Amino acid sequence: MTTAAEASANKGAAGTDTGFPMKLPTSPFTVTDWSKVAPTTHAGETGEALWRTLNIGDLRVRMVEYSPGYLADHWCDRGHVLYVLKGELDSELRDGRKFKLTAGMSYQVSDFGDAAHRSSTATGATLFIVD
Repeated sequence: MTTAAEASANKGAAGTDTGFPMKLPTSPFTVTDWSKVAPTTHAGETGEALWRTLNIGDLRVRMVEYSPGYLADHWCDRGHVLYVLKGELDSELRDGRKFKLTAGMSYQVSDFGDAAHRSSTATGATLFIVD
């Protein structure tokens, strides 16, 4: 894991990051008005998730709304960068660890980077997810 001091030391001119290239698929500069992206509904074991999805090659960028009482219907091994915009998210790992994330918090995990995980929420949550 990179410390803040190490990350700061890798800053180049005008704040550019020279030591950590981001590996995104080739794409033009794209602005997304999420309110204009049609949602798709995904049933959970309980509750539902509304996904607004932008696909860029192998990269998926999503705005996701979980209904109150949502519980994912599967364990996931896919990597994500997940940021909680609103509400509370409970993330459970198959090995028994549990994490509560609130607005302003995130988690990051690579494909098969840790125990499989699944999400739930008692109150509902809005998330921004890149995977």
